[in-house]
Amino acid sequence: MDTKAAIVALLSVWGVGICASLPASAQDTGTEAAAGSEATSNPLLNRVWVRADDTGLPGPMQIFLADGTLVSDSCWETYRLSQWQQVSETEISWDEDGMTIEADITTLSDTELVLHLKLGSEVQEQRYVPATVPYVCPDIPA
Repeated sequence: MDTKAAIVALLSVWGVGICASLPASAQDTGTEAAAGSEATSNPLLNRVWVRADDTGLPGPMQIFLADGTLVSDSCWETYRLSQWQQVSETEISWDEDGMTIEADITTLSDTELVLHLKLGSEVQEQRYVPATVPYVCPDIPA
């Protein structure tokens, strides 16, 4: 999956349909096919994960794409594209503003993702659930 696919996934969460304007791709490389089979066996990949713990603000989400792109978004900030990698079965890392964020995967299933982010000497737990579709960010009071 490439960056264009990440944007399409993000826009579909927002409810914006642009599929009719995208050209169909007749070429499928072996790498994409291998990534597709990995995505079906790894519940972390190619799914919109929305924060389930109370952050005080609605809609923080992460999309871990099989091509190594992490899409981060929320209802109050613009989206971010970062590189991410699965270091082991229980650890991932990604680049955020020039810093490497490391996280332990403590729970991963089709219905829940729990990460323990290693932020210096602090460990922060983040809980996620798959996004429900359609989803629209609520109005944030001014």
